[in-house]
Order: sequence, then C-alpha cells, then structure tokens
Amino acid sequence: MIKRVAAIDCGTNSLRLLIADADPGQRVLTDVERRMEIVRLGQGVDATGMLAPEALERTLRVLAEYAADIRAADAAAVRMVATSATRDASNAADFTRGVQATLGIAPEVISGDEEARLSFAGATAELNGAGPGSELAPPYLVVDIGGGSTEFVLGGRPDGAGAGQAADLAGISMDIGCVRLTERYLHSDPPAEAEIENATADIDRALEKVAATIAVQEARTLVGLAGSVTTVTAIALGLTHYDPERTHHARISADVVHAVTMQLLTQTRTERAAIPALHPGRVDVIGAGALVLDRVLGRFGFAELVASEHDILDGIAWSIARA
Repeated sequence: MIKRVAAIDCGTNSLRLLIADADPGQRVLTDVERRMEIVRLGQGVDATGMLAPEALERTLRVLAEYAADIRAADAAAVRMVATSATRDASNAADFTRGVQATLGIAPEVISGDEEARLSFAGATAELNGAGPGSELAPPYLVVDIGGGSTEFVLGGRPDGAGAGQAADLAGISMDIGCVRLTERYLHSDPPAEAEIENATADIDRALEKVAATIAVQEARTLVGLAGSVTTVTAIALGLTHYDPERTHHARISADVVHAVTMQLLTQTRTERAAIPALHPGRVDVIGAGALVLDRVLGRFGFAELVASEHDILDGIAWSIARA
C-alpha cells in the first residue's frame, strides 16, 4: 500500500525536506518534493555550546515554508529529526519549542548511532533489488559527512522489507563535520598550510577511533553521503550545474577526490564561489568536507567512492512508511 510521508532532516548546516510516496512492498520511494536550504543552525555551537538566536530564526523561517508544503501535499505521516548541532546545544529546548509551534510535532534529537542507522537505511535500501546500484557489492561502508559530525556505518544489505531496517550494523559518529572543522581550524583565505595540517591531524585521530571500533577492512564498497560528498562529486564530474541525476551513484576515484580536495583548499573564497556546481551556502565549508572524504579514502585504502543522493532523509521517510 502506498503511503505519502514527509521527512525533515535538520543538520548543522542544512535543513532538508522530502515528501514522498512510499511503497514498502515494492521497495520504492517516489519523490513528490525535495527541498534543501542552508540555514547553518550550528553556527558557533562548537565554540559557544549554544544555538545562536539568528540561526534559530533562519531555521524556523524555512521550517514554516516546509510545514505549508506538507499540509498542501496531505502527507499521512511526518517525522523530523535533528542531529549534531542540536545534540551539542545547551539551549536545544528553545529549538524544540519553536519546531513544535511551527510544525505541530516535536523534533527528535537523535543520537549519533541512530543517525548512522538512518543514513545507512536511506543509502542502501535501493541496493537490495535489481535496479541501478544493485551491482555494488556488500558489505558497505556508508560515510555521512555532515556539518557537525561524520557518521560511519558498516553493514550488508538491508532486510527484505526495504523500509530502512538494517541488521548487523556497526557504526560510530565522530565530531569531524565540515562546519565544525572550518570553525576550529580553517580561518585564512585560502587556508594556511598549518591550518590544513591541524585539521588533518584531527580527522586522522578520529579515523583511528573508527578503525578501532568497526571492521572497516571488511567493506567492499564505500558509499558517501550528504552535501560535501555530492558537491565534490559534481566538481569531479565537471558539471556546469548541480545535477543529482548525474551525481547519484557516480564513481569517483581516490586520486580524483584528492585532486579536487587540494584544489578547494588552495582556492580563495571568491574562486570557490565561481565553481558552477557549488551551492553558495557550502562555499566556506566545502574544503573541510572534502578533506574528511579524502582522508577516509586514503586511511581505509578505498580505490573509489560511490556517491549517493539518498541518505538520512530517505531513511527517515522509510522509518515512517509502514508505521
């Protein structure tokens, strides 16, 4: 039975909406509407431990637009999750009250483990069938590079329900998101060599913890998610505009990812802003996001990345499709 659902993902950098018709029996999620706005909810959270008033205002303003879209689409179920920035903020209750008043439901401030599980479900649900991407071999290492944190989850195919429930997963969340790393280290324009070295050392320390926690060497396919990954992919493909149909399941070699990363880290903000496939809201943080991706490929020995446009947002949708 097809069910119309609405999923909202509130991250450190972006606020995203998916309204979709879900068919759990056929393992098909058909988009009705996808939206993404850069609201930078996590502005300054790493330094202050609080959500900035102007960041809350930006986020709730866009959320009001999403609420109107959801009502117009007559979605049967709605779920909103909030991730790294909200987990870390001492005034998260202000955010919760604002969401409740705007959307009519409370946001779920999920753990890093739950974030990883939903990301895995969204990225791999379609790999269970015979469609595009089905040739990608499990186990998968799914890496979701967000604004405040990066999630790593290792697993095989999701179960036959296709509703985002994945068995035998191992995951970990690390505080090496693109906004957090930029605010901590990358202050010059372009970043100074010492700043890049310090950011790299932080990432490498985190990856050592990842390697000690999950058996990344068992993975046969690296699947990368979220805006940093898909933006690097678009740049690598030389796209003249951002095209999710081109980036979804594109395979980019480790050497090309490294070259794009070095390009971004040595360009000025003005030069990065001129890249046609780069969203204006990512101009200041894409270097850090690319650096995380580059270090993941190098540290864990993957020859290539498979980019996915389907991620935690799709996982949220699947989580309510049969509720």
